[in-house]
Amino acid sequence: MHCMSGHSNFVSCVCIIPPSDLYPRGLIATGGNDHNICIFTVDNPAPLYVLKGHKNTVCSLSSGKFGTLLSGSWDTTAKVWLNDRCMMTLQGHTAAIWAVKILPEQGLMLTGSADKTIKLWKAGRCERTFTGHEDCVRGLAILSETEFLSCANDASVRRWQISGECLQVYYGHTNYIYSISVFPQGKDFVTTGEDRSLRIWKRGECAQTIRLPAQSIWCCCVLDNGDIVVGASDGIIRVFTESSERTASAEEIQAFENELSQASIDPKTGDLGDINADDLPGREHLKDPGTRDGQTRLIKDNGKVEAYQWSVSEGRWVKIGDVVGSSGATQQTSGKVLFEGKEYDYVFTIDVNESGPSYKLPYNITEDPWLTAYNFLQKNDLNPMFLDQVAKFIIDNTKGQTLGNTTTQFSDPFTGAGRYVPGSSSGSNTGSGADPFTGAGPYVPDSVSNTVGLAGKADLCIGRFFCGKCFHRLLSLLYFLYVGMGAYKSPAAKTENIYFPKKEAVTFDQANPAQILGKLKELNGSASEEQKLTEDDLIILEKILSTVCNTSAEAPTAQQLQTLWKAVNWPEDIVFPALDILRLSIRHPIVNENFCSEKDHVQFIILLLKFLNPKGKQANQLLALRALCNCFVSQAGQKLMMEQRDEIMTQAIELKSGSNKNILIALATLTLNYAVCLHKVSNIEGKAQCLSVISTVMEVVQDLEAVFRLLVALGTLISGDTNAVQLAKSLGVDSQIKKYASVSEPTKVSECCRFVLNLL
Repeated sequence: MHCMSGHSNFVSCVCIIPPSDLYPRGLIATGGNDHNICIFTVDNPAPLYVLKGHKNTVCSLSSGKFGTLLSGSWDTTAKVWLNDRCMMTLQGHTAAIWAVKILPEQGLMLTGSADKTIKLWKAGRCERTFTGHEDCVRGLAILSETEFLSCANDASVRRWQISGECLQVYYGHTNYIYSISVFPQGKDFVTTGEDRSLRIWKRGECAQTIRLPAQSIWCCCVLDNGDIVVGASDGIIRVFTESSERTASAEEIQAFENELSQASIDPKTGDLGDINADDLPGREHLKDPGTRDGQTRLIKDNGKVEAYQWSVSEGRWVKIGDVVGSSGATQQTSGKVLFEGKEYDYVFTIDVNESGPSYKLPYNITEDPWLTAYNFLQKNDLNPMFLDQVAKFIIDNTKGQTLGNTTTQFSDPFTGAGRYVPGSSSGSNTGSGADPFTGAGPYVPDSVSNTVGLAGKADLCIGRFFCGKCFHRLLSLLYFLYVGMGAYKSPAAKTENIYFPKKEAVTFDQANPAQILGKLKELNGSASEEQKLTEDDLIILEKILSTVCNTSAEAPTAQQLQTLWKAVNWPEDIVFPALDILRLSIRHPIVNENFCSEKDHVQFIILLLKFLNPKGKQANQLLALRALCNCFVSQAGQKLMMEQRDEIMTQAIELKSGSNKNILIALATLTLNYAVCLHKVSNIEGKAQCLSVISTVMEVVQDLEAVFRLLVALGTLISGDTNAVQLAKSLGVDSQIKKYASVSEPTKVSECCRFVLNLL
């Protein structure tokens, strides 16, 4: 055993990455308050590598197949990692993401947040938002391919279908539920929370309650052998088992019971319900047996209130602690305020000037008011001249209150601070472990402020597309049986791979200049006087069209380009023939250089993206996509398209749901041309975005020509790149395309598909 180190601040979550060919013993991932994720091998105390990208504490991790790792952070984003690269950033939550899970077979991803919602992600896009919890979502657990569980600060557990329906709500805990874990058979589960308990749920009921001598039971995990491991705020890890072979010695069990009986229970936590000591019975109340395992009884003995729990296995009442009074606020008046998924003693509203917006300033009394004021001004891009004024405002409104030094036996591994105990004074720190998700005490519903600000978005790594369908080995086996081994045998002996990697961009060259000009002249008659083209303008456009279509040695002139730009800025209902001229003209090196150069490219891209509006005219959508595809023919166009890749692909993917097959073919061609460019460079982030677009479009496209172009794009992206192959597998693209291996006509579809599957 050895101690691993690599973080500069506390570690908030740990995750095992399954074994692979490269790392047969698997890897260990840890997320920390330093915003980083450290990846360790089992036998080395130093990190193998460090993942950087989050802007705040990384508080949840989940691993998938082929090395995929999903992380959640206080910065309100989740990130998808492959090996040492960030592939995707998932944005949409408005507060800290405290729980993440990758569904086992379908590759869908779940995130649970302090904004009280759960989101289902596919291809980097939020497919569904689950609402129902009345407080912050703390944990997620997978039951099957179609069902999952969630737990929250509202003391409830919910069972969901991924289709969005809440199937059942479980109640039993009396305080926040921090963690949930499923037994190996995938039906029963365990939960832990702020009520000092581990609860075991079977057949939809709380079958057993195990009390622990600590207030906060932060985490739980069910091992493959069915044993339950829990970590608590007293700094101790405990393992519970049903196996007599692994049961602790009688001495260890007695020591645990002694520790439990000596614990002090604060009635203000609400763990034992409302208590009136005068109404409690005496010790004779313990002569009657309990009715269920974990049942709690309170008695009054010599002026003290004691709590006992019924043990079915032992047939006796086990003392779980003394109930003691305490001063301070109740849970509802504790004074803690939730802001952006974290808790603060104060959240002030700052008005910088009367006409401007208000800003939220969160503050804990342990913080330096001057540093807090400085960070507040920096975050909101406010004038530094306000520093003294803001700091003085904090001091005046907190009356200079600060926390004195306190000594606790244990500090919480998540925050390195003392735990805030519900019901204790907000100005004291007498607990023994802070909330691993918020960095402060547990969030108190109905607390001082009900205003929750929206956290700022973190930077995108590669855009918003992500699909996480994992490789399904059983389906692979069925596929072998269905289409025969030939589909996976190397096709080199049968057919030469002429499809990929594609080296040059695919363009749309066909045109009928006479029809284009005829339509242009017809629509010119309906244009407004200020936008109408003159006879000279029409002659100029005819000239440029002739030049670019007939590969004339004559170069387009500046006047011709100026007239073309005037035409493509026509109203959307009549602009399409001008867009068609642009689509053909952009292939010419001089036109390409003119419109795609650094001087004019911004207006050019804004113009084309405007026509990709899903609610716009289909003719404009089609011609804008084709124009973008044709930009790739020259170096200036390629450079512009790669620089604007995220914005272009983000807008273009919105057209995937249309029924126009020509638009889908153009969308597939755009993706293919990006693949051609990305094949020439080492850009795994760009490849990840293209792979995600391919996966997204594959789900809806039916036209086989569009499918073929997507297959060529896929083959081009993964050729000669093991990282891209791994990523494609983790996205589940292989399971999406298998059906095309048996397509009879056109044969290029099935042949290309088999070549791609051979690489995967």
